[in-house]
Amino acid sequence: MRPEPFFSGPGFDRADPLRARPQAIAGLARQPDAKELVWRDGLPAIGADGRLEWLAVEAPDLFLGLSGGGPRFSAIPASAEGSRAAFGAMGNLLPEDAPVFAAALSLGGWHGRHGFCASCGSATHVVRGGWSRSCPSCAAEHYPRVDPVVIMLAEHEGSLLLGRQPHYPPRRYSALAGFVEVGETIEAAVARELHEEAGITVSDVSYVASQPWPFPSSLMIGCTARASGRDLTVDTAELDDARWFTREEVAHSLREPDSGPFQPPPPFAIARTLLDYWLAA
Repeated sequence: MRPEPFFSGPGFDRADPLRARPQAIAGLARQPDAKELVWRDGLPAIGADGRLEWLAVEAPDLFLGLSGGGPRFSAIPASAEGSRAAFGAMGNLLPEDAPVFAAALSLGGWHGRHGFCASCGSATHVVRGGWSRSCPSCAAEHYPRVDPVVIMLAEHEGSLLLGRQPHYPPRRYSALAGFVEVGETIEAAVARELHEEAGITVSDVSYVASQPWPFPSSLMIGCTARASGRDLTVDTAELDDARWFTREEVAHSLREPDSGPFQPPPPFAIARTLLDYWLAA
């Protein structure tokens, strides 16, 4: 079975048909079971119980969808951080609320960055329940964008290639990753990134799973690939280090992070999902 990374899953009914009906959305906002997402320090607020925090509707700028039949809204936050400041909170967030967290953070951040038309420069206004912005001057309509990123494990004769970036905590190693470029397939992006960052040639690229990543708005596309050899040429502009780890070393590190050969990525990262998947194969 394919794994289900953190932030994945439906989380709520996005209710797309209602987005073109502003009067219906306004009516939903007046329902007694309607709720509005709480924001704190530029992030959707997470309570001590690991659940997202909600309050009575005051500023229904964004119609997130329906949860248990009840309408869910959000104000457009003054500042949606979408940064590593959120990483500490991720360990407390329950998986069932993670898809809503991801959607709200990406959508709120997008509005903060796209107040003006990319075609003519005029101020835009919110339409479709917050899922697009319209320009009154040139009639252009702008939609939230998702940036595809490949993240992959390269394998060679039972060992995995992992790397560490300069900003990682001590001993942290993870899967290599990079943005998909225009005119490029997923398979080509995997091969290019591994060759650019580690100097290896790969084949047999296989898709494993994907993950919404709201920092600020990416889709992580998890893959595996088969390397033709183990000789590495590390791009030190991108990585501090890259090395091969045996199956036993990966298992030890996931089981005992403090005493294993490396510190694995956190459970909410798809890189961790890929490592779990590879060990179980």
